[in-house]
Amino acid sequence: MKRPMQPPPADEIMNMIVESEPEKLAKILTTPGAGPTDAYLPWDKLRFKNPPEGLTHEEWWAGIKLARRRVQRKLPLLDVDGNPFVFALPDVILKSLEEVTRDASGKITISEQVTNPATRDRYLINSLIEEAINSSQLEGASTSRKVAKEMIRTQRQPRDRDERMIYNNYQAMRMIGELRKERLTPQLICEIHRVVTDGTLDNPSASGRFQLAGEDRVSVWNGDLLLHTPPPAEEIPARVQTLCDFANGELDEAYIPPVLRAITIHFMVGYDHPFEDGNGRTARALFYWSMLNQDYWLTEYLAISPILKNAPSKYAHSYLHSEDDENDLTYFHLYQLGVLQRSIAQLHAYLFAKAEEVRELQQSISGAQKVFNHRQIALLNHALKSPGAYVTAQSHMASHNIVYETARQDLIGLETYGLLLKSKNGRSFAWTPVDDLAERLRGLDEAESDT
Repeated sequence: MKRPMQPPPADEIMNMIVESEPEKLAKILTTPGAGPTDAYLPWDKLRFKNPPEGLTHEEWWAGIKLARRRVQRKLPLLDVDGNPFVFALPDVILKSLEEVTRDASGKITISEQVTNPATRDRYLINSLIEEAINSSQLEGASTSRKVAKEMIRTQRQPRDRDERMIYNNYQAMRMIGELRKERLTPQLICEIHRVVTDGTLDNPSASGRFQLAGEDRVSVWNGDLLLHTPPPAEEIPARVQTLCDFANGELDEAYIPPVLRAITIHFMVGYDHPFEDGNGRTARALFYWSMLNQDYWLTEYLAISPILKNAPSKYAHSYLHSEDDENDLTYFHLYQLGVLQRSIAQLHAYLFAKAEEVRELQQSISGAQKVFNHRQIALLNHALKSPGAYVTAQSHMASHNIVYETARQDLIGLETYGLLLKSKNGRSFAWTPVDDLAERLRGLDEAESDT
């Protein structure tokens, strides 16, 4: 990954124009590209566009920067030099905010699968698993999704460091859901970090605490390329306390939309980099906390890390564009809003596909609805698609967030009907689909039709 090209100094450019070509000022100050409906491009992209006639790219950029400064809002958060971070609200952000607020806080009718208590836990757990796996893979975990899902669903202990990263992330995401109404404090951030990093750090004593003065400060690198140098360790306690006050809405002088508050917290944890390792995973976990804390309940079913993992350089560039261009967080806001919108769209597509699968199963085996509950129907549907799969009472319990005895009775019920076979699996039992499951289900359907 290459670092984006640094933007030219707008003030120096304007001073040179005032001294040498003052007749250009009017044109620069009214330059197109800086209005609320224009794309909010960083210099690294703007330099490839055609500038207005008579202006260089640098002069065009200077005019855009002056126009943006007039509408930017200051945040109560400072960079390492004491300069405030800022953001703007161009039309593209306002439109995205409206859509995310509508779709993630329950303002539209969402699929019954996540509003019906009988089925929503299965979809919640699936999203938590996806987020845990991909957030860990972003930080270098190499365990496959298949193995990771098997570990979480069967609740077996992690076998190595990579599996431990994913297991920890899953536990942290579940904890975030339970802490959604808690105020954010430095102690809570440290506890989230402890859960995320337990048993995964080269220096175990660094888990659950900020870096200390006198320790080698951890910077952000991409190979041999230095991307970011965080503030000194001795500033961390005060900076984190300020971030907590901001997260709790206690420093608001100007209005900041709730979604942008959550995205800003995500950015600032990455910028301050308060921990020796695990900053990215902690930052994303705190983004989820903030969204849930502000009643964007559907966020619990979203997984943003799969999208971030598929384009890690774009994720990194959204940080760098903001840091390099006078602390303008608009670039990071834009990118993360796009990620959120894509994640919401993927959730809807996923729920639609799952609903179709259930409908097809129920239509072809209408008798099953009269005999089995929704959890057993879901298990039969999975068994039809994965004939070699096996399930335990523990994995069934974890998939549907039910108690052990309920899970065991579900499996025994399917075994009684001759649809699952029970075998010994270590000290416990596992159930596998019978070879002719589809035929037996059709037979069950016919039998029910005859009654």
